Amino acid sequence: MADKNKSWSRREFMKIAGVAGVGAVVSPVEHFAGAIDRSVSIVSGRQQVPKRPFGRTGVEVSSLALGGTVNFLSNQLLLRQALKMGVTCWDTSRNYIGGKSEKGIGKYFSRFPQDRAKVFLITKSGHSDPDNLTQHLYDSLQRMKTAYIDLFLIQAVSEVHKELTKAIQAWAEKAKTEGKIRYFGFSTHKKMEKCLSDGAKLGWIDGIMATYNYRLMHTDAMKKAVDACVGAGVGLIAMKTQASLVSNLFSDIGRETDAALRLNQQFIAKGFTTEQAKLKSVWENPSIASICSHMPSMKLLQANAAAASDKSALSSDDKRLMQRYARQTSAGYCTGCAEICERTIADAAPVGDILRYLMYYNSYGDQLEAIRCFNALPADIRRRIAQIDFSEAEKHCPQRMPLARLMREAVAVMPSESGYRLSPG
Repeated sequence: MADKNKSWSRREFMKIAGVAGVGAVVSPVEHFAGAIDRSVSIVSGRQQVPKRPFGRTGVEVSSLALGGTVNFLSNQLLLRQALKMGVTCWDTSRNYIGGKSEKGIGKYFSRFPQDRAKVFLITKSGHSDPDNLTQHLYDSLQRMKTAYIDLFLIQAVSEVHKELTKAIQAWAEKAKTEGKIRYFGFSTHKKMEKCLSDGAKLGWIDGIMATYNYRLMHTDAMKKAVDACVGAGVGLIAMKTQASLVSNLFSDIGRETDAALRLNQQFIAKGFTTEQAKLKSVWENPSIASICSHMPSMKLLQANAAAASDKSALSSDDKRLMQRYARQTSAGYCTGCAEICERTIADAAPVGDILRYLMYYNSYGDQLEAIRCFNALPADIRRRIAQIDFSEAEKHCPQRMPLARLMREAVAVMPSESGYRLSPG
């Protein structure tokens, strides 16, 4: 009975998750939300997302983290409900939704100041300059109406030794001493394995948020990198765990392969969706403290929380099916090994970053954030990206992605501030 009081019952879990549609494998936001059509009012005091240790910090964080690319200014109830469900790890950034994510959290803490101590609060800066970091930290503190940040991250690191300098280490130590931050680390979207390994060697990194999912977690390089972090006491947060396809060009692959159909049928029979199964595959690694998930609606929050609380494990057959689907759709997913393709291009081009923005646009349904990120690139890159010769890059891409076609699509769907557009070829 005591165990039942700590988690959602199997019946409640199936009530939430058991009506997924076959199309859910394609879009983790749109289809998943449509698949779970239940009331959001079943929350009770006993239904809590479990916690896990966060590295060497001695702190425990909720195994599900609320991703902050949401306008919390107009969605205060989502924050309130997340806390009631035990989703006490909240991730945001100064840039998300033009600052409305941080401001929304500040609005919430102004209304419920007693809840601040219950939340493990994460925010980020995209700069590796101490002066900029100081300004960004104080801006975030002011926006979120808090005296401290639990985990402050340098965002989108790709070269650990270049970006995390001795000056940054001194800045982090000073911010900790002043009580402005408790822990420090970085996030990484590309070259994750090397960034994790290099971060573990520094000796002063408390936490890392990295792209990590069923497509990536089984490689020897990723396993070795995660083990290095665990050995160094670095807390790990997984993101991009749905491993979403970058473009609608591959939507037919996602819907029509035998593996995709079997995947959906198998998980539906077990009472949960493919999206929940992808989360559960990551949680099965005890080294991952939390999964940061983009949950812009109550339905997604409720479904993900149910998956976090459910204790059933994926079978060997489940995992084989997921790996088969990953192989069949590999040309639609960027694994973050951007140094392989980018070094073959004569003109410097951030191919990996642009593919990520395209994923935000197509799979996440977050067009505004995608366009904001794309327009943050230098204007000359935006102008010439579609005309670059990607033939060598395509030959060297381990996933065999049609990079030239994808770059043309990026320019076509994400308009430049200058109005430069290209019809997709």
